[in-house]
Amino acid sequence: MRSGRGEGTDSGPGRAARHVPSVVVGVGASRGVSVEEVLALVAGALDEAGLDVASVAELATVDTKGAEPGVVGAARRLGVPLVTRTAAELAAVAVPYPSDAVLAAVGTASVAEAAALAGGGVLLVPKRRSAARPARATCAVARRPAGGAADPGPGRRQGCGTITPMDTHTPMPTEPGIPGHDLRHHGDAEVRDDGSALVDLAVNVRADTPPVWLREHIAASLGSLAAYPDGRAARAAVAARHGLPVERVLLTAGAAEAFVLLARALKVRWPVVVHPQFTEPEAALRDAGHSVGRVLLRAADGFRLDPAAVPEEADLVVVGNPTNPTSVLHPADVLAGLARPGRTLVVDEAFMDAVPGEREALAGRTDVPGLVVLRSLTKTWGLAGLRIGYVLAAPETVAELERAQPLWPVSTPALAAAEACVAPRALAEAAHAAHRVAADRAHLVAGLGEFAGAGLRVAGPAEGPFVLVRLPDADAVRRRLRRLGFAVRRGDTFPGLDEEWLRLAVRDRGTSDAFLRALGRATAEAS
Repeated sequence: MRSGRGEGTDSGPGRAARHVPSVVVGVGASRGVSVEEVLALVAGALDEAGLDVASVAELATVDTKGAEPGVVGAARRLGVPLVTRTAAELAAVAVPYPSDAVLAAVGTASVAEAAALAGGGVLLVPKRRSAARPARATCAVARRPAGGAADPGPGRRQGCGTITPMDTHTPMPTEPGIPGHDLRHHGDAEVRDDGSALVDLAVNVRADTPPVWLREHIAASLGSLAAYPDGRAARAAVAARHGLPVERVLLTAGAAEAFVLLARALKVRWPVVVHPQFTEPEAALRDAGHSVGRVLLRAADGFRLDPAAVPEEADLVVVGNPTNPTSVLHPADVLAGLARPGRTLVVDEAFMDAVPGEREALAGRTDVPGLVVLRSLTKTWGLAGLRIGYVLAAPETVAELERAQPLWPVSTPALAAAEACVAPRALAEAAHAAHRVAADRAHLVAGLGEFAGAGLRVAGPAEGPFVLVRLPDADAVRRRLRRLGFAVRRGDTFPGLDEEWLRLAVRDRGTSDAFLRALGRATAEAS
């Protein structure tokens, strides 16, 4: 954890910006917890959020722990006030990870998360337990809403220390991920770990692709490999497909490259990623040195987005639609409503062509300020190994991203695929496939409904080519399914999910029926 309270600099040359601390650390504690245990836990949580102690405005807890020496001492050592609230006040705060045991013992479902969120704002780090055995402390980290730094709201303030203004948007060091969630884990790892021949329900690429006609078209481009790639025809074809000028199109080596370009090229101070979703956007932002905020959607709300949960001061917001892994399709108007002057709104539509009619799509819209739409051609057409996707954005944004690209970033075969996949024949085939996927998904969901007695719940309604399920002992079930010949995607690498979640790709009815039989065996073993 970084330490010290000092000055930060803003984006303007030669000007210093001073920001009051805006982070609240909620703390839950058992009797006898030490100052050192609380401080170590807080340090780890702040590091996870890419923050330092200068960002902390206060420690907050339930009033019954307001005199606990370890908590009081931790606030004193950090130089911040300790704010307490009653259990009834905290019980009124919605938390993403409620605990029945904590509710019974304390009167609120999560002291740490409720205390962090009691004044409003966005949760940056959900509840974490200390590493001590037994663990005597939990903590959660939240950022206050804009304008909320001066007054944390109702509550008793104890032991106020001196708070020196500090830039709360300090970039975090480059790292491959953050503790608790492996942001670099993807579904392909589930099918290649041991080299066995597994039926793949872990990767969201449509089965039996690419089709023969597309393979032949790509193969025909190999005769041009001696020449440098020329993307003009493919770029024009993509532009025509969406009714846009070519200046609004940038071809990329898959959507993953687009996330890297956005992270490196755009000048942003506080990016926010809406989770659970594809983890590459956050990984790319962190690798580029950004401190990343998180908006964690709740299973209890069907993983639906409440626009009010997105902080007003966020100048880059990333959201998937339909979202991987939740399969939620957000209304286009809700997403468009996130646009603000000075904000870049990134909507990942990698799976939109799997939605019949592409309803709720923003691709092609030019009336939403700061909108950046990402599309992938790898999912529907089975081109993950070729790497092809594109960005749709304002010409100035496209130009900025293009300057960050290396020369000839998209290969000649990938350009040939792009041009073919947006042609009328391909669009008609994709539309037909989207309806077939919807029917196959309904069949899978109906079959999963038979496992309600085993505690299985399907997040939904699902609208993408995959479904997210919650199942007690899911990780053990996943391993049993591997032994039975099926690979499914673990959910605990997605921020906002834990080891009880699995993502299942939609396959044809015969494959789904075989999987459901295997699931029956795997859950029977669990019981």
